[in-house]
Amino acid sequence: MTTSILFLGILLMALAGAPIFAVILGASIVGFHIADVPLTVIGIELYRISETPLLLALPLFTLAGYLMAESKTSERMVRLTQAMFGWLPGGLSIIAFITCALFTAFTGASGVTIVAVGALLYPALKQVGYGERFSLGLVTTSGSLGLLLAPSLPLILYGIIAQQMNLEQSFTIQDLFVAGILPALLMIVLLSAYSLWANKEAPIEMQAFDWAELRAAFWQARWELPLPLFVIGGIYGGFFAVSETAAVIVLYVLVVEVFLYKEIPLKQLPSIIRQSMTMVGGIILILAVSLALTGVFIDAEVPTRAFEFIKSHVDSKYTFLILLNIFLLLLGAILDIFSAIVIMVPIILPVAIAYGIDPVHLGIIFLANMQIGYFTPPVGMNLFIASYRFGKPITELYKAALPFMAVLILALLLITYVPEISLILL
Repeated sequence: MTTSILFLGILLMALAGAPIFAVILGASIVGFHIADVPLTVIGIELYRISETPLLLALPLFTLAGYLMAESKTSERMVRLTQAMFGWLPGGLSIIAFITCALFTAFTGASGVTIVAVGALLYPALKQVGYGERFSLGLVTTSGSLGLLLAPSLPLILYGIIAQQMNLEQSFTIQDLFVAGILPALLMIVLLSAYSLWANKEAPIEMQAFDWAELRAAFWQARWELPLPLFVIGGIYGGFFAVSETAAVIVLYVLVVEVFLYKEIPLKQLPSIIRQSMTMVGGIILILAVSLALTGVFIDAEVPTRAFEFIKSHVDSKYTFLILLNIFLLLLGAILDIFSAIVIMVPIILPVAIAYGIDPVHLGIIFLANMQIGYFTPPVGMNLFIASYRFGKPITELYKAALPFMAVLILALLLITYVPEISLILL
């Protein structure tokens, strides 16, 4: 009876809007109380997560993303890609997909991408002849397009949690970064193809190729162009560990934006650092208490029982995967990506491995679903951000996002059922 009252209290906390870490911590305390395990275990989990070397990358990459979001990086990226691809049929839409994917990969927050990059692209798309609904759908759905590309924070977070679980099938964060390349490119290619098909009869104005404009755009963005090279050369090339690459990138971005471009005053730095570290602190706190809750799940044999239950109803790995996709799409629409990762990965990962699914492949499937969940009606976060930013009714955003969602679900099915797309480069 007492246990039921405690769990009811936790449910009421969640419904009342209590912070997610408080709800998870409450569930952990109740779980350990039932199992008669000392609550000092929670303190041990807090200490264990603080010792994770990879955790250093989270605050560093987050700070770099916040610095880029506060500067005019998005404007330079749009100008450069437009100078390079604006002469192609459908060039501006391709520019939008590439720019949003790269910006989201570094900032790790799709809301920032919609506000910073979408605000530039939306009027530009309409100006050259793209329809209102198409333009809205493009900027709304592209806001989360780079979550599979390094140095995406969700990729790092998934790797941290999986490594804490001591799986027999070990992998590195570098494996996740490499595995995300082809799936992300597949999404961009399919979206670009849809864009060309959907606007084949629209009177789209193409920008004439101009060497002078291209040189000017390159010169304007000259200090930020090496950033992808740090990721490719550092992480993919194996020259630096992920945390070392993060340190190099944040130092470089700090020097570029503050001292070379001089777009961020020194007096603004404390505010930016405080905002970014507040976000990181929230993620780490959620991660720590979630690891404690994972201990409760393992002690209660939740993953084993979940697998046995699913196995008794679902014999095929492929049926399991389609049910997993449906569940994750719904989860991504109602829960922020960081909470979804730390709560669900410890439960889903052992079950998926028991079905013979590679943990790296599962990570790509998980994040691909979360990416689509950002704009899944009726409560996907991107829909509300775009509605507020562009002053459009939310129902109009639903209609605008659905065609792009259909294209990305096709990409998701290919990523899910053709694991080589994720694993062939490993």
